[in-house]
Parts: sequence; C-alpha cells; structure tokens
Amino acid sequence: MRLPTWLAQHLAALRAVLVFTALLGLAYPLVLVGVGQLPGLADRTEGSLVRDAGGTLVGSRLIGQLFTDADGNPIPRYFQSRPSAAGDGYDPTSTSASNLGPESVEDTLPVPGALDADGNPDEGTQSLLTQVCTRSRDAGALDGVDGRRPFCTPEGVGAVLRVFHRDGLTGPVTRAVSVNQACPATPFVADFGGVPVECAKPGEDYSGGLVTPVRGDAPDEPAVPADAVTASGSGLDPNISPSYAKIQVARVARERGASPADVKRLVEEHTSGRGLGFLGEPRVNVLELNLALDRALPASG
Repeated sequence: MRLPTWLAQHLAALRAVLVFTALLGLAYPLVLVGVGQLPGLADRTEGSLVRDAGGTLVGSRLIGQLFTDADGNPIPRYFQSRPSAAGDGYDPTSTSASNLGPESVEDTLPVPGALDADGNPDEGTQSLLTQVCTRSRDAGALDGVDGRRPFCTPEGVGAVLRVFHRDGLTGPVTRAVSVNQACPATPFVADFGGVPVECAKPGEDYSGGLVTPVRGDAPDEPAVPADAVTASGSGLDPNISPSYAKIQVARVARERGASPADVKRLVEEHTSGRGLGFLGEPRVNVLELNLALDRALPASG
C-alpha cells in the first residue's frame, strides 16, 4: 500500500533526524573524546591543568590567576599577572571586560554622605584613564621603576580639566577645574589659560566645560608596559609580555635572595614566541613561571 505523500515526507524527515542524531550527536562526540585521549592530547583536553611539585592542582595554564595576599596586595616574591575585570579578578564564571574605552577619562567622584541604590556609601566610579594611572603608579612603586604616564597626575589619577570659555567653546578661558581631584586636593597644575585651576567639588555639574586632558612631562615610552595597566578582553589572560616580566625580575630576585641572572634565565625559559612565527606577540605564562621559581629558587623563610 502506498503511503500518503504527507506521511512519506514526515517519515523521511524522521529517518534523517535519527541518522544525523546518531552520527553527530553520538558517534562524532565519542570519536572526539577518543582522539582526545591519545598521547600528547590528553592533557589539553582535560583543561591544560597544572600541578605543583607535590602534585597539588594549582590551576590551568590557559586561565590566569592573581598572586596576592588576603588583602589583595601583591606577594613580592611572585611575578604579577596583568589586571583582570572578571569578577573580583580572574573569575572564570564571570569572564568579562570593563567595557570602558579611550573616551573614559573623567571620574565620578564619591559624594560624602551619599548612598547608592543598595544603601551603601557612595564610592563613585573611576574612569579607565584613572585606573590606568593608578595601576602604573602602583606597579612603578612595587618594582622600583618610573610609574609616570602621559595624561596622569603624580598621585595616579587622570590629568583632566574641564575648561570653560567665555563664548562656549571659544574665547578666553574663564574657569578651569581638575575634575578628577576632589577638594581639598591641590590641582596638578596651578593655572590654565591664565586662570587658577580649581579642585573638583563632588556632586557639582561641570558638564558645561570642555574636557581637556593634559599630557604632562611623563616620558613618551612609559617604563611600565601597557599590559601591566590594562585588562584583557576576557579578564582571564594567563600571560604577560616579556617587557612586564623584565621590570619584575629585580624585585623577585631580591625577595628570594637569588641572582637576577638566575631569575632572568627562568623568564627566558618560560617565554613563548609568536604562533607560527608571526601570529601574536611573545608572552610569558605567569603561573608556570612562578611554579618554576618555587622549584628552582624557593624563597627563604
């Protein structure tokens, strides 16, 4: 008996679903699992996990982590990772970027006595520029290098003015406010355009002024490299640049009572080149480097 056309079409569709479910939903995944168990691949399919000398699982070479104490301060005997915007830092369940861009230069200063939507004291928000300035200052202090950057104040905030002109955007300057320095701070420049620069009063509206970043006298090439002051897009980058590793060598060697040459040698051993010789940039895996330090140059005490 010949089946009705509509029923034949439905049965053909059902057979196709069953066949492709068996092939792509069962056979193909099982084949990939089997291939993943081959020598040389098993470690990667398990997440590229890393264990210390005692066999304790300490992380993955693909996911970065912080090397800080309980208060969030850097542990001096370890190389430091780059900043992270993922949760409280390198949280794989909250991978993200800050979504702040190059135009984020003006802070929202906390208003004393004000509360946020949750009833907590107002903490304000930092612009990307101020975050970069603060990180550069702190990294410079930690590693004994010049932490100055263009468009940053010596105190580590964005060097940005709101400049008011007589005719709106033109004409003589009538007022200038250092918007990232809350009163009673002393502005990073005394005057601009012939008028004294004011500190900012939290909560006051300065939107009528022209945003004017001030470069300052910082070197064109900061001693603290870019990856030391900016987070990756995922917030989980396990690597730092050789330049960032280089400025940390002296500190790590001092804290471990080791020779800088020995620490530098370990850095070089854990530096990977460009993929296929031309993709990406050279990089240093921080977790693997710190584990190598603990094995080869353990800190005394």
